[in-house]
Parts: sequence; structure tokens; C-alpha cells
Amino acid sequence: MCWWAFAPFLPILLWALVLAIALFPVRNFLKTKFGWTTKRSSTAIALIGVLVLGTPVALVGNSLAVKTLQTYQSYEQGELHIPAPPQKVKDWPLIGEDTYAAWSEAAKDLPNFIDKYQPQLKNASAWFVDKASGAAGSVFLLIGAVIIAGIMLAWAEDGTKAMRRIFNSFSDEHKGPELHHLTTATIRQVAVGVIGIAFLTATIFGAVIALAGVPAAAFLTVIALVFAITQLPVTIIAIVAVAMLWSSTDGSTVHNTIFSVLIIAASLVDNILKPMVLGRGLSVPMPVVLIGAIGGMMSGGILGMFIGAAFLTAGYQVFMKWVDGENDDVTSESKPESSQQ
Repeated sequence: MCWWAFAPFLPILLWALVLAIALFPVRNFLKTKFGWTTKRSSTAIALIGVLVLGTPVALVGNSLAVKTLQTYQSYEQGELHIPAPPQKVKDWPLIGEDTYAAWSEAAKDLPNFIDKYQPQLKNASAWFVDKASGAAGSVFLLIGAVIIAGIMLAWAEDGTKAMRRIFNSFSDEHKGPELHHLTTATIRQVAVGVIGIAFLTATIFGAVIALAGVPAAAFLTVIALVFAITQLPVTIIAIVAVAMLWSSTDGSTVHNTIFSVLIIAASLVDNILKPMVLGRGLSVPMPVVLIGAIGGMMSGGILGMFIGAAFLTAGYQVFMKWVDGENDDVTSESKPESSQQ
């Protein structure tokens, strides 16, 4: 019954705990740099987090609602017209011909196009609404988690003592603090490694496609950032960018070839840096952290990435302590036998 009552709050509380662990050094920096109190530093982090997450969502949501209403009104009044597709659309790899044909049909007679493809358009609209509502729910969950993380940061010292007692109850007074430190360090390292490298990858990728002259470079950069954070291959976005480069720019073949290579290379930055960063400063091998993060993400999404890494590193540490203890027992038992001989 306790779990039944607590389960609905588990995702937001786990997110809040991960954020609090990751942002704890930031809170200490604000206290040292500006002389703020613990509560003021924690409140500032929570407010900045809410603004960073909430402002873009509010702007995008408002813009999307206005555009949707305007499009619907234009369609009802018979004023909605779709421009004819440019000839370069035909040159898009794989989907060029089909896209050009469908686009041309919609441009010639939009009402007939909508009637003809109504089931497909209805399914696509339902899919979009479902994904948009899911994304909005995730953002609101993160906003709530940021607020709770601010509260946790305000009482971080008391929370740390409580967590150490919990770890001690599962092990002992010697191993408990060590496991507690390893768990928090792993979560913090995964947060810095994954999110930091994701921002770096998206920045490099965005700079390259902007220099190459790819249309909608800012939008593609944001999508690349989302892919990098969620551990999806940014190379998928790179392939789209390369296709847009070849179909929409008037650059020479040499120009397009060079930037195509650079775009693909920029999308692989996280694959190079991630193994170098995730295990840094931890007393466990990097592959253990990496396997825990990837396996946790496959099982439980982004949140599972942190939990998987933390649990696997702690389990690895406990397992190795047990193995070392067994070896010590075998060694101590063999010494009396050798002395008797």
C-alpha cells in the first residue's frame, strides 16, 4: 500500500534527486562567489531552471496555437493556398520524387488533396498531438522536478546525512559512505558527461551547418541537441543536413563535399568524447559506467540513464569488494597450511 501511494510521485522525485546531485556544485559556487545563503542560492537555481525550461515552451506553445488557429481560419474561408514545390525537391535522396508529387497535388487542389488523404492526415495529426502532449508533459515534469530539486538543495546537508544512514543500513559504517560517495559522483559525472557533451556536439554541429549554408540551421541544431541528450545518433540529423545542403545550395561540388564530411564528423563528436569523460574521476572502469548509462536509458529512458549508471557502478563496487574479501580469506587459510609444512 505504501508503494501504491508513492509510485505516482516516483518519476518527479527521482528527477529532482538527479538534478539536485548534479547542481550541488553550482549551489556551492554561488555561495562562495556571491556570499549568498544556502536557501538563496537554491532558490536562484530553481528560478533560473524554471525560466530556462518554461520560457521557450511558453513561446513555442503560443506561436503554435496562433499559427494553428490562423491556418484553420484561412482554410475555412477558402484562403489557404500552398505554393508549388521548387524543382530541387525532386533531387532529395530517397523521398524526393514522392514528396514533389504529393506537394504538387496539394498545391493544385488542396480541398481535394485533404479529402483524398483524409485517413493518413488524420492519423498523422493524432500522432503529432500525442507526441506533442507527451513532450509537454515531460517538460512540465522537469519544471516540477527543478522546483523540488531547489528544495532539496536548500536542505542538502541534512539530506546527505539521511542518505548516508540509509547506505549504512544496507552495508556497514565503512562501506556505506564509500557507496554513497560513488553513487553521487557517478550521477554527477553522467550528468556532466552526457549533457555537457551533448551541448558541445550540438554547438559544433550547428556551427558547421551554418557555415555550410544549410537552411534552417538553428532548427536542425536544436533537434541535434535533443538527439544528443536522449542518446539518439546525431548522424541521422547530419544525413538530413547533408541532403538539404546538396539540394538547396548553389555551392560547388568541392564545397558541398568538404562540408558533407565536416557535418558527418561533427555529428560523431559525442562518440569520441563520451568514453573519455564518463569514467573520469571514478574508482570504476569507464565501460561499467557507459554500459550502465546506455542500458539504463534503453530500459527507463533518460532518467534510467542516471539510475542505471549509479546502480551498476555501486553493484560493481560491491561485487569487487566481495571478490577481494574471498581472495583474502583464501590467502589467510593457505598461510597456516604452508607454515605446518
